[in-house]
Amino acid sequence: MKVAWDDYQGVLFDLDGVITPTAEVHMRAWSRMFNTFLDERSSAERGAVEPYTDQDYYDYVDGKPRYDGVRSFLTSRGITLPEGRPDDPPTAQTVAGLGNRKNAVFGEVLRSEGVTAYPGSVRLLEALCGRGMKLAIVSSSRNAPDVLDAAGVTGFFDTVVHGGVAAAKGLAGKPAPDTFWEAADELGVPHSSAVVVEDATSGVAAGAAGHFALVIGVDRGAGANALLQSGADVVVNDLEELL
Repeated sequence: MKVAWDDYQGVLFDLDGVITPTAEVHMRAWSRMFNTFLDERSSAERGAVEPYTDQDYYDYVDGKPRYDGVRSFLTSRGITLPEGRPDDPPTAQTVAGLGNRKNAVFGEVLRSEGVTAYPGSVRLLEALCGRGMKLAIVSSSRNAPDVLDAAGVTGFFDTVVHGGVAAAKGLAGKPAPDTFWEAADELGVPHSSAVVVEDATSGVAAGAAGHFALVIGVDRGAGANALLQSGADVVVNDLEELL
């Protein structure tokens, strides 16, 4: 699909699964964290709990702020934990504690395995920068700056609105459009002239709710139909298709 890029002033990209394949790292970190927690809980209560699966990632976690993802998954298993505090240790049996445990596991995997940006995504970024397009990252992950640095693509982006920024400014996470609005405002680009690029249904829904000029879904596993139903105007399998 070719996009008339001259019709737009800025592009707002999700990071994980759009620019870098860190969604896979996140998936492994979530799986390790949740299944360890569920095993511990099953042993303590002498009753098995349905294991966490990759489908749970797409259904309850993908694209959401970390604590929202924890809460959503626990609800799906009928588990209620105290909210806790953001500074809870990873050992705490709280929503915040589990979120922090996942973050620690993600850091371990990122340091040991590294990350490489999708070649097609880099080619699109190079082309857009050549046009003088303003670019932003909008990610619910607080690790976004570290991931960008590890992948060597920080220089493409004029601003990064990550989970830490959202928390500091009191911005609602995806599927609310607030973080995308913030990024467009930081770029100085009208919402009606900005493009959103997302691989998560929650992120696509945020783009649609924000009334942006164009919402592009990238199918990295969520499914084209699910992305379209969530509000994507078009769906591609790789960003190189947009050149």
